[in-house]
Amino acid sequence: MDDEPVQPHRWYSTNLVGVPTRVLAGTAFNAHPVPLSIAGTRETHPGLFGLLARCASLNEASEVFVHYLDIAFGLRAPAAHEAATLDPAERRRWRSSWRKLLQGWGMDNGGAAGAVLKGWVESRFGLVPLHHKQPLQRFPSPGWITYLEEKTSSRLHNNNIHQQLDLLYEFCQWALQRFGLPGVAPAPAQHLRLWRGSTRCDEQLVAGSLRNRHCTVRLNSLVSFSLSADDAGCFGDWVFEAQVPACKVLVFPGLLPGQVLQGEQEVLALGGDYEVVARYV
Repeated sequence: MDDEPVQPHRWYSTNLVGVPTRVLAGTAFNAHPVPLSIAGTRETHPGLFGLLARCASLNEASEVFVHYLDIAFGLRAPAAHEAATLDPAERRRWRSSWRKLLQGWGMDNGGAAGAVLKGWVESRFGLVPLHHKQPLQRFPSPGWITYLEEKTSSRLHNNNIHQQLDLLYEFCQWALQRFGLPGVAPAPAQHLRLWRGSTRCDEQLVAGSLRNRHCTVRLNSLVSFSLSADDAGCFGDWVFEAQVPACKVLVFPGLLPGQVLQGEQEVLALGGDYEVVARYV
């Protein structure tokens, strides 16, 4: 019996960025990327991007972005006298935020926050996750059931969280084109030279050989990279050096005020197939 239809890496769904998922996940796209935009996001929030256009620095733009989302999605915790007038659901509403998801990812990308983020990537870019707590190979399976339950749980999947993440992605893309990534890539940025540590190379290898250093690896739908090889070496026996398209980046260091991710040098980006240079550490 042909079981290809139940192999998630063979799934290619629709997305909201206008580039077929099969193309978006491939190495050819990484080599020759095109700008991506989530349909309707900037058009729905013209006021935000009008304010951003007047910002002279990334710090100023970050403050504008955070303030706008606080107001648009009610992310400020209600004061005691305000909470008394709200029903229980409204009192908890502010807890579902882009910031809490990123902080949850930094603590454990296999947790519930990671599932919601991967679900957003699946919805907007069509990239199906390959791993969540365990390899997501055959469908259905206990691993898939856990992922589906966690990505739709109202504890974190609430308060228009996908729309919050849409704006976060669009803000990141705007910032990279306006300011670049300081010390890594000038504006307008097209590629970022990043590194990723790995301990699951056999699962990820698609073509080439680790021994020959140049190979193609298949990464999860959303993955963390580091700004330096030394930082990446803390997370695995092998370090992959990759040219990551700027259009695949969701968060980079310095984009947002305060502690967002656990690693100060962490870049969060879309996965897929990447041609990398591998070295053993």
